[in-house]
Amino acid sequence: MPLRLAVRDITFFERPVPFARPFRFGAVTISASTQLFVRVEIEVEGSGRAVGVTAEMLAAKWFDKRPHLTPEQTVDELRRSLAIARELYLSNPDLDTAFGLHARCIGAHVAACAAEDIPPLVAALGPAEIDKAILDAALRSAGVSFFDGMAANIAGVDARLSPDLDDIAVSRFLAAREPLGRVAIRHTVGMDDRIEGEGGVADLRENAGARYFKLKLNGDPAHDAARLARIGKELATLAYPVKVTLDANEQYADLATLKALVDQLDHDATLAPIAANLLYIEQPMPREVTKASPLGALSARSFIIDEADDSYDAFPAARALGYRGISSKSCKGIYKSIINAARAAVWSAAGDSYFISGEDLTCQTGLAVQQDLALGALIGVTHAERNGHHYVDGFAETPADEADAFLAAHPDLYRRDGAKVRLAIHDGDLLTGSIAAAPGFASSVHPDWSAMQPLKRPTSRLLQEQTL
Repeated sequence: MPLRLAVRDITFFERPVPFARPFRFGAVTISASTQLFVRVEIEVEGSGRAVGVTAEMLAAKWFDKRPHLTPEQTVDELRRSLAIARELYLSNPDLDTAFGLHARCIGAHVAACAAEDIPPLVAALGPAEIDKAILDAALRSAGVSFFDGMAANIAGVDARLSPDLDDIAVSRFLAAREPLGRVAIRHTVGMDDRIEGEGGVADLRENAGARYFKLKLNGDPAHDAARLARIGKELATLAYPVKVTLDANEQYADLATLKALVDQLDHDATLAPIAANLLYIEQPMPREVTKASPLGALSARSFIIDEADDSYDAFPAARALGYRGISSKSCKGIYKSIINAARAAVWSAAGDSYFISGEDLTCQTGLAVQQDLALGALIGVTHAERNGHHYVDGFAETPADEADAFLAAHPDLYRRDGAKVRLAIHDGDLLTGSIAAAPGFASSVHPDWSAMQPLKRPTSRLLQEQTL
């Protein structure tokens, strides 16, 4: 039974996250970031007030790759998206379901962001984070776990934002969920990561025993093919079979350059270890090029969109262009992930094969990784890219007491390694048992608010002409 609620307070915090090693994707290299924390207080009809929380990394130059913006300006855009969303959610004082509130705010939010030259993918972050914290509060108010609460559709998710579905299809999808007890990690190989030898892709201490690998591309077919051949040679030395995905982060300029890469995958014998085990290629072209470029014969291989997933209409539009899948990311919206997973199930039942994947961008140890892992386990993501455990040193500079609290509450998900608490990976998998049992959205622990700073105040506008 959906709960009816109203949001009474929203507070944002942030904390720096230093990286253990630089991460290069596309044309960007990052060695540190900022983690956002959200605390929301809601009033639930007949049940009083409850507090919910969430967290996410504010990733520079992923949501908005426009070259005239600096990395700092793209993070400022994210802060502005959050501020606009906060104002809208607090301006809706009437009781509604969690999803109903989201549906009432999302259109006005995207329009308000557009008026400040903030693109739709950036706009998605503000509501996405507030929605997660609201859901956490609603689940805590009801005293139920994320999996049980979503099976009962506690958020009131319906098809009003996805007219290609109907309410019955959404309800049936949620009611039929059998959450996964284990989710395999997909080990990311960044553009600057070592390939051969100690610390390379086949080093079990480096890849944590992963059976799935995500390989970044830079958009140059010859360079990418040569690098993939080296990676494939190393992966072939592992004593167990592996599967791979490729991610270009919008770096392939057009269909012609993409076809050049696919031709090499199809015909170059040195790429056989990659081609034979390739599951899909993720977001090869810029989002605007993607939307205007049917894949045609290239759709013989599976492609998915990620950065082009900037609205509830994105998956049906991509399907019409020949794409088979779409990514699930908490930072793009939990409800959109659920709707897209329902779509994939409905479309696949008609005879074709469509899917939703787990692509981690911004999930660090603690709240962020637990909530994104739970979302994937709910909608059937069997393996998920996990950057956080690899590029950040455990809980990084999180206070020791906070890290210890997460370890104590979720001992199947974390382990102690000397002075650090780290993600625990079991034969290449993450376990969901403790997050499945926790009342609320996948966590028995709230972070240490005293160890954070208020979210920095964003500038009011980031118009292109101001930065040229």
